[in-house]
Amino acid sequence: MKLLTFKKNGKQSLGVKVDNGIVDIVSALSVIGGENVPTNIMEVIEGGQTAVAALERYVNRHDLYSGNTYVLDEKDIKWEPCVTQPNKIICVGLNYRKHADETNAPYPEVPILFNKFNNTLTGHQCDIALPKMTEKVDYEVELGVVVGKKAKYVSQENALDYVFGYCPVNDLSARDLQLKTPQWLLGKTCDDFSPMGPYLVTADEVGNPQNLNIKTIVNGEVRQNSNTSDMIFSVAHIVSYISNHMTLVPGDIILTGTPEGVILGYPEEKQIYLKPGDVVSVEIEKLGVLTNTFIQEKDSIIKNRT
Repeated sequence: MKLLTFKKNGKQSLGVKVDNGIVDIVSALSVIGGENVPTNIMEVIEGGQTAVAALERYVNRHDLYSGNTYVLDEKDIKWEPCVTQPNKIICVGLNYRKHADETNAPYPEVPILFNKFNNTLTGHQCDIALPKMTEKVDYEVELGVVVGKKAKYVSQENALDYVFGYCPVNDLSARDLQLKTPQWLLGKTCDDFSPMGPYLVTADEVGNPQNLNIKTIVNGEVRQNSNTSDMIFSVAHIVSYISNHMTLVPGDIILTGTPEGVILGYPEEKQIYLKPGDVVSVEIEKLGVLTNTFIQEKDSIIKNRT
């Protein structure tokens, strides 16, 4: 099942992608009713298979499609991040062999972890303002893993049982801020630096997460083109490893690293970082395409955030 969040009348609303559009769950419930149907993405994640099954039954109702009253065109919706309130956003650095090679970094012996915050979340087709404090914003396509069950000390063999689903994420990075100090946090946590979506795809539709094509396209040019099989640490390894150090809870997001082709990996004379007007799409097989346009940060944007 492909789940999403969109904004309607100033509020976040749950949608389900079907063949002919997006089912607006909240609007449908307000008119034709329904029992035990979740109304936001966090309820679905926390409800697990029971919640997913309830949604599946609901979107298969025949009366839901009379006149297509509750089926929206994707072009007409205002996208929000597909996961809206994660307790944690945990990232893995240097987790693709060829990416480590292009940056002349040794392969890590254990996963390198850092974190992002909820201020970095934004959605598909949302404009992203380039912060005034940086001149070196880079793209990073990443497989996002969304935790579905409380996980503590789980084994690698069982780790994927704790995954609710997957989504594309662009782990945007301000390289000049990131490399100012040994800690990467500052360059990773600017506003809107984790666009994610368009969909959260349930794990049963994805299957093996270690065999997915993954790419980034900038202004129509393919910049990253790889496969999740190049990961140094698999999704199962990462989930198990993190759970041995902290408790994972439903809705937690894990970003699993980026493949080669980032701007930082280019020869210095060819490093042209993102600028206003650039359109970046990150695409992962079975999960969809996440697209954002970059704009210049303005004083009005800053005032609206204070």
